[in-house]
Amino acid sequence: QVQLVESGGGLVQAGGSLRLSCAASGRTFSTYAMGWFRQAPGKEREFVAAISWSGGNTYYADSVKGRFTISRDNAKNTVYLQMNSLKPEHTAVYYCAAWEGDLPKYWGQGTQVTVSS
Repeated sequence: QVQLVESGGGLVQAGGSLRLSCAASGRTFSTYAMGWFRQAPGKEREFVAAISWSGGNTYYADSVKGRFTISRDNAKNTVYLQMNSLKPEHTAVYYCAAWEGDLPKYWGQGTQVTVSS
């Protein structure tokens, strides 16, 4: 089992940047693909980005390509989401997830990101 704790959310003005972190417990972190999802008020949770267990492959939703960057440090059991040029529509609760098989199985509690105009 993996436990995930997100941090780094907050209030930022449009055009600003934030870096989210997700710290994972367990010695097998490096074997999991990891990713980020978000859920805006009144909307369904949606995929944002994912990274393979080695960090060699990354995947992004079209809406964040070129703006967000996912990375991981397996020595620190941490995955990151660097978010640049933020817009108000990026306001959401951002969740970290760990895949098991083809689906995300473990979730963090979420961290709020609010982008003011």
